[in-house]
Amino acid sequence: MSSRSQSIVAFQITPETNPFQLQVSFESKSITPQAVGTNQPWYWTLDLVLCPVPKGPSQSASIIRLNASDSPHHAFLADGLERALRSSAPPTISRFIFPAQDGYVTRNDFLEQRLECCELVTRSESFVVPLQAITSIEPCQVTECNLADILTKSIGGIVAYSNDPALVLTGLNEQMRNRLSFPCIVPGPLQQKRVAWVQGRENIDVSRRAYQAARALGITLVIMDNEGHWLQDEAWSYLREAFVPLDIEIDNGLAQRIVDAVHAYPHRIDGIVTISDFRLPAIAKACEILGLPTSPYEAYAIAKDKAKTRMLEPDAHESFTVSSVKDLQSSLVIRSSSSLQYPLIVKPCHGYNSDCVSKVWNETELAEAVRRASARHADAKDANTNVVIEPYIDGPEVDINMVLLDGEIISCEISDDFPCDGDAEDASIDAGFQETKVVMPSGLPADERQALQDSLKRSVLRQGFRSGVFHCEARVRNSRVRYSNHDGILDLHPKSEPPSQEISVYLHEINARPPGYLETAAVSMTYGLDYFAIRLLLSLGSTEDIRVRALAQPFLNGAQFHLSITIMPQSRAGIMKTEDAAESFLDEHPEIRPQVVDYDTQMKSGAVLEGPAAASLWWVAYFSLISRQSRQKCLELVEVVQKNFSYELE
Repeated sequence: MSSRSQSIVAFQITPETNPFQLQVSFESKSITPQAVGTNQPWYWTLDLVLCPVPKGPSQSASIIRLNASDSPHHAFLADGLERALRSSAPPTISRFIFPAQDGYVTRNDFLEQRLECCELVTRSESFVVPLQAITSIEPCQVTECNLADILTKSIGGIVAYSNDPALVLTGLNEQMRNRLSFPCIVPGPLQQKRVAWVQGRENIDVSRRAYQAARALGITLVIMDNEGHWLQDEAWSYLREAFVPLDIEIDNGLAQRIVDAVHAYPHRIDGIVTISDFRLPAIAKACEILGLPTSPYEAYAIAKDKAKTRMLEPDAHESFTVSSVKDLQSSLVIRSSSSLQYPLIVKPCHGYNSDCVSKVWNETELAEAVRRASARHADAKDANTNVVIEPYIDGPEVDINMVLLDGEIISCEISDDFPCDGDAEDASIDAGFQETKVVMPSGLPADERQALQDSLKRSVLRQGFRSGVFHCEARVRNSRVRYSNHDGILDLHPKSEPPSQEISVYLHEINARPPGYLETAAVSMTYGLDYFAIRLLLSLGSTEDIRVRALAQPFLNGAQFHLSITIMPQSRAGIMKTEDAAESFLDEHPEIRPQVVDYDTQMKSGAVLEGPAAASLWWVAYFSLISRQSRQKCLELVEVVQKNFSYELE
């Protein structure tokens, strides 16, 4: 078959059905992305444009017999064929992806994962199994006579519909160059590995992507969590090899309990993972005892503790630590009151989700904030009453997610944390610092983004890490931009008088794990980066470095859209009456649904809402809203959602 041809072809989907004719245009082509260690493309495509046969005298045609019941490749094509038979339907484009190199597939859902949210694609499906060995095939091997057999050698398929197939095919070529810009086929062999996942998360809605990643990578999961956890139920057994009941309370015995559970398990465990901040040191200690891959226990212990983190920074002299109000008074005797530059930030050393963080304006508020923060975790099994006191940095706050491998940044992206109640100029001690919205990609100037990347790499290395996925939070001092309201939309804008001082980075915290589920999902859709997959591979050590490097490559053109993770906080106290507030909102505003790529309701019918003064930072719902046009359009959509979102209380 030539690289481009057109003919009338008869297809028979199953032996029991009659053949039917379609006009088919064939075209094969290679696209730019290269395989690891070569200068050659790692795949080529075969496009079938399917249309009803034009009216006129009947024409003879060779019959291509498919076996849709046994072959996923044939079943995929059969779907497109049946739609193409409808005279009113636009032409069906079925694109099949073939390997141009031998090797092993990095993850078996490579096509679905990297084409997520691609407007041109109606459906995509990978045809490979995890860890599958791939044998290359050349376009010249394709003929009309052997098409049915050749299709079974393809590794994935795409379906699109358009009255202008040429335009769509050109667009698909561009999208595939952009999205499949990572080496999906790597040298091998790759081996099945087993990972113990400690703490299975609260429900499937905030963990699904992690378990999907494990399956796609060919990693067998053993879940370790408390007796009665939902993953112990048989209904969820497909997600894991086994559930091991284990006391995962955070105390001095956790590491040894994990070691004992691994020793007792009947099969070899190759790595251990958790995404629970407070359990990370225990996991590292268990791995050290077992001889499994890990970063040093000491590094995780520093990252967990905000005081130890701050003391390693070049500007450590600006902050100090106390453990009680009495301790504060002693510190203030040493530090003259005039040396304290208000406002100050007070936060527990062992905190999370900006819990119990306060901004204070005087010594009275400082003492009250220390009292609250020191009491926050005083009764926990790993009790810690230490409190960090540091300057409030009046500059843009950001999330920086980076992947390090052997001390080298192999991936980094930055998002903007928009101002929250505590950032207001007149914020009281009770104003919280819960995130309101996270927008990606960042709107900071390029030099400030580079400064963040360079500074935070140094911070991570100072703590003792060399490899890992890190979710960091920081602010830019002396930024050239600030948040201001233009035409009702709050966003970053250039300052009228740029500061004369050099920009610098003020680190808030380093979390030695992927970002939270909302942000990890958003990054996967925006950039094609799956931090869960990368973290799982890193837990297996250097044998998986080649897959880590492959999967740490974002889309070639960067973010595919502007995305805002928009948090809908508790605005009132009471019992939730609305069954599902996010779903109800989308039903009432169907015009917004196409711009919502992810959402969830946390406080469903029957949930108790404590209102804005809630001690815990649970939100009602969230929406990940996108615009392919501009950041401004994305923020305008956010404004619409925030103004119109509502729920009923009993």
